[in-house]
Amino acid sequence: MSGQWQDLCAARKTKQHDSIPPEWLIQLPPDDQLNVMDVPSKCGLLTPRELEITETVDIDIILRKLSTAEWSSVEVTTAFLKRAIVAQQLTNCLTEIFVDRALTRAKETDNYLRDNGKVIGPLHGLPISLKDQFTMQGLETIMGYVSWIGRVAANDCVLVEILYNCGAVPFVRTNVPQTLMWGETFNHVFGRTTNPYNRYLTPGGSSGGEGALVAMKGSPLGVGTDIDGSLRIPSAFCGLYTLRPSYERLPYYGAVNALQGQESISSVLGPMANTLSGVKTFTKAIIDSDPWLKDPQVVRKDWSQQEYELVDHGGGKNLCFAIMWDNEVVRPHPPLHRAMEITKDALEAAGHKVIDWVPHRHMEIYKCAQTILNADGAHDYMLDCGASGEPLITSMSPEIDPHPTTLEETLIKKLVGPPKHHSAWELWQLHMEKRELRKSYLDHWQATISQTGTGRPVDAIISPAVAYTAVPHGLNSDSFYTTLGNAMDYSCTMFPVTYVDAELDKPHPPHEFHNHEDEAIYKLYTPELFPGTPVGLQLIGRTLEEEAVIGMTEIVDNALKKFRGELSG
Repeated sequence: MSGQWQDLCAARKTKQHDSIPPEWLIQLPPDDQLNVMDVPSKCGLLTPRELEITETVDIDIILRKLSTAEWSSVEVTTAFLKRAIVAQQLTNCLTEIFVDRALTRAKETDNYLRDNGKVIGPLHGLPISLKDQFTMQGLETIMGYVSWIGRVAANDCVLVEILYNCGAVPFVRTNVPQTLMWGETFNHVFGRTTNPYNRYLTPGGSSGGEGALVAMKGSPLGVGTDIDGSLRIPSAFCGLYTLRPSYERLPYYGAVNALQGQESISSVLGPMANTLSGVKTFTKAIIDSDPWLKDPQVVRKDWSQQEYELVDHGGGKNLCFAIMWDNEVVRPHPPLHRAMEITKDALEAAGHKVIDWVPHRHMEIYKCAQTILNADGAHDYMLDCGASGEPLITSMSPEIDPHPTTLEETLIKKLVGPPKHHSAWELWQLHMEKRELRKSYLDHWQATISQTGTGRPVDAIISPAVAYTAVPHGLNSDSFYTTLGNAMDYSCTMFPVTYVDAELDKPHPPHEFHNHEDEAIYKLYTPELFPGTPVGLQLIGRTLEEEAVIGMTEIVDNALKKFRGELSG
């Protein structure tokens, strides 16, 4: 097969294009139109009713209208399919497009409601997009590798089984980077995904296809994965909400992955949505389905309404949050600092206490985690690339019109070193180090009880997910803030706060740089490069604290909306 991989890519891309109904192709805006967020509403493809459906971002409202047959699943799925196809033409966010299959499923849910007078389950009739890791029987799962073209799944993965049982309608799958281990989204098969707020910028990765699609309201709810920030980074860059759950809280069995068999830092799946209600509704629906009966690794833990109501956090009254202004590895850009200030002011106005978080051994945590994730010396990547002859992608920088600055290949090589194949014994030592770091961080967190005034340690940490907003392709090198959650196995959410404002987000004066990476990131920032791009933050809770983390994020989100005068009534 070696030497033919380009032809395989071209043929597969043609097959993808041919799966789009010709009447859904639109007249594209010029390439120099960077922000394409308003194209779906102006292109003329969607009817007024379809625009009403797809502009309804509250999942619970959509589900209510589906359950009463005010909206049929066929019309809702059609509306989102059309908008997803528009998003695809603008940002290249999709891989698998299966219109007939999705509409057949939607009709099944409508018929069930008509014939039985009740819904199939809590996600009845709801279109859901899936990252190109979640296998569906009879469909390819290519995951960004040329050698995986033609690899058709014999079975649905457990998540897809559960989604069907809940009444959902999987309707498209979304793009990923080759190897998955990038904070951007590009592969040789399907190409590069761009950010709909500014197509010169990346939507992040590895769930970048989901990020771009959901941001354009081409899907009411998407499912991505996260092993080093792959849910939170695209959600931050695209202005979305997400949940990074703890290891094995949600069912992963049957989904494909890179680094399969590596279990010290588990990849996890989570929802991505335009509202926090979507995150909660999805998570509760999956947990309520008893996923441990289908996936033996899932933690047997029912959805806890008490935890969601924050019984261990003072009932949600007079909480104490800690803000991580700087993790002492890289200092955040001015828009992130302003977002933290806004959040602090909003929480204090709502009656909560906010203190500063003191970073603890963050560089050690990063080094340990990255060494674990690279412990096979790139053998896994090279095996899948070698099967077709495609080259391993070593840079996300585009060949045409690249940004003049590159930050790639900085800290992983400088701090962790070049790829090295570690022995089993060496890997065990890394696992021991990680356990010790988790214990040390736990003790550090517990010690904050002396500062909170609540009789409890800090309820949650608020920090950037990335030190900057969406950046030009090839420049996303920061995973320091997200690696903390993956290595310590903390439940984390992402929530949007504001947008970059060139007038408000003036460059900070130079500071004493923590390292070369910190200096390079500082020099990257110019307000004119990022105007109007979303700015979000993550909320970090404890291990297996998904319900409480969602509940606390609702408090933060409501405080922000009230502070900005966005709450009605």
